[in-house]
Amino acid sequence: MTTAVLSCVGLTGGHGSITVFRDLDLEVSSGRVFSLLGPNGAGKTTLLLTLAGLLPRQAGRVAVDGVELHSGQARAANRAGLVLVPDDRALFTTLTTEQNLQIARRSDGPSARDLLDVFPALEKRWKVPAGDLSGGEQQMLAMARALIQQPKVVLIDEPSQGLAPLVVESLFTAVRRVADDLGTAVLLVEQHVELALDVADDAAVLQRGRVVLQAAADEVRDRYEELEQAYLGGTGPFAEPEP
Repeated sequence: MTTAVLSCVGLTGGHGSITVFRDLDLEVSSGRVFSLLGPNGAGKTTLLLTLAGLLPRQAGRVAVDGVELHSGQARAANRAGLVLVPDDRALFTTLTTEQNLQIARRSDGPSARDLLDVFPALEKRWKVPAGDLSGGEQQMLAMARALIQQPKVVLIDEPSQGLAPLVVESLFTAVRRVADDLGTAVLLVEQHVELALDVADDAAVLQRGRVVLQAAADEVRDRYEELEQAYLGGTGPFAEPEP
């Protein structure tokens, strides 16, 4: 039996007085990948920003390893072991790959080069400014920068966005390794439904700010009609998202 590392109860949030999602109950366990699916505008990114403390929550509780996090306190969430990989990657573009990792490294954490075990492609780009990396390399670096902080939970927002299929496949292999080899809990927001379900242990579908389907990833895949109705409005669950 696995124990939840990240837990949310009755979580409601949004932007200012505007509520984007409401009454969410989610649990993510150590060594497991939880894929959060849903159409654009469902509230997925806002949820990640709220969990990371970058937006204050309107109601509900968030806890890491049973310790409740204070609302809207990003540094405290980070110290508790929760790290966000944002959809814009937020790299220091004038600094090299190595320097981006060194800045994020904790004094008692792994060395920057230890991350090459998960992302070997970064070795040949070690002294290259992050702004000169390809989109896939930047995404690898953003994920490596999160992992060097030794998080208990890593939140990853749209890692496949704008990337070629072969690069995406490599990234999702790395996501699975993060859970399997490092024992990290992963909450993944992703528009590519098939890829997200392939890599996940558990999944939920968010629609108009509410969870309308939540189960083991294989079960979500099997519940074709529910997924189709809740997520894609009849176009089929494995269709490519609109650009």
